[in-house]
Amino acid sequence: MDGETVVVAGAGLAGLVAARHLADAGADVTVFERRPEVGGRVRTQKRDGFTFDRGFQVLFTEYPAVRRELDLSALDVRYFAPGAVIARPGQRSTLSDPIRDPRATVASLQNDEVTTTDKLRTLALRQHVGSMTENEIFGSEDDSIRDYLREWGFSDDYIEHFVAPFYGGITLDRSLSTSKRVFEYTFKMLSEGSIGVPAGGMQAVPEQLAANARKAGARIVTESGVEHIDDNGDSATITTVEETVDADFVVVATDPKEARRLTDVDQIPTNARSCVTQSYRLPKETKLETRKKLLLNAADDAPNTVVPMSEVAPEYAPDDAELVNATFLGASALDRDSSELAEMTRKTLESWYPDRTFDGLEPIHTDRIEFAQFGQPPGVHDALPTNREPGGRTYLAGDFTAWSSIQGALQSGRNAAEAVRSDAE
Repeated sequence: MDGETVVVAGAGLAGLVAARHLADAGADVTVFERRPEVGGRVRTQKRDGFTFDRGFQVLFTEYPAVRRELDLSALDVRYFAPGAVIARPGQRSTLSDPIRDPRATVASLQNDEVTTTDKLRTLALRQHVGSMTENEIFGSEDDSIRDYLREWGFSDDYIEHFVAPFYGGITLDRSLSTSKRVFEYTFKMLSEGSIGVPAGGMQAVPEQLAANARKAGARIVTESGVEHIDDNGDSATITTVEETVDADFVVVATDPKEARRLTDVDQIPTNARSCVTQSYRLPKETKLETRKKLLLNAADDAPNTVVPMSEVAPEYAPDDAELVNATFLGASALDRDSSELAEMTRKTLESWYPDRTFDGLEPIHTDRIEFAQFGQPPGVHDALPTNREPGGRTYLAGDFTAWSSIQGALQSGRNAAEAVRSDAE
């Protein structure tokens, strides 16, 4: 691709990966990003010694695209312990993977929230998904997570008390109406690897990708979004907020709604899953005693999960405080007052820890995320657009061409770059 010009619209994960691979191939690449910083939906704020990721986001370290595109050692990842703590008023119990977290074996065996039959079925399911590839999983017959687990014979208590809040956090859908393909693949990744966050916050991920793209020769222009694309079949004219440029190819790697506006590709999904994540300061040494595990709300979804962030990543809080966050699901949470959300979290924690009070719980940051993921009902992946869907010299890069995840975004960026390279030959 020596000398051929490519414009990438959007400096999220997919756009940055596409830019790096295209620049590596010899193209003259310019990335235009509307925001002042790279990252798209993966962003971090730092204030008063605290680190606030935009929503509760984690890296699945076994994702193939994460392994291929990122240097995990350089990200200095802080890892969660496998499993979770299932919490309800007056009771907390640990459920973990005895193979990967032997310290929690006794607590898991004593967990009366989950029957022995459900535990054995979980091991069988782990073996089943472990034998499948990503393509096999996403090419299989589809169903909802709930119906899939019922077909496997899991009890309603296991589904409601563990899977619903745990996968409610992953898919932002506690009803478990999401595609079982997402469940199978993420369950496979959780069984084979870990989840964690960079010590410097999740924005370290796109920052590393941007550094790699620049090193390959790509130019990244922030605060200059793409307004219009005119594709004439042989080249494309791109209008940004500040200039008009011509390019041999253009890769649209914006959020789904903007990508649909720029390309008129109707298959791009724009139905949103929403959430609110609220962060709290607690006095130092106010530990939630989860051993770096998530707290799952088995009783209801307000909040769905509570996460001891500074236990997992001490760098997320100053030396004199602890950082905890809670996630509330659905569009209804977007309209709740911050103080109301904080009071719900405080009452929930006090019900889970009846011998303690949480008067020191101080809300310090709230993220209201209207579009955190696109909805993924059964069969949705069969109708998603391909990277070449716009036609002409315009291509798509984004998780909306694969599935809603960091894996989907990173892989789609690589796929888009490969499509451009192939068509340029």
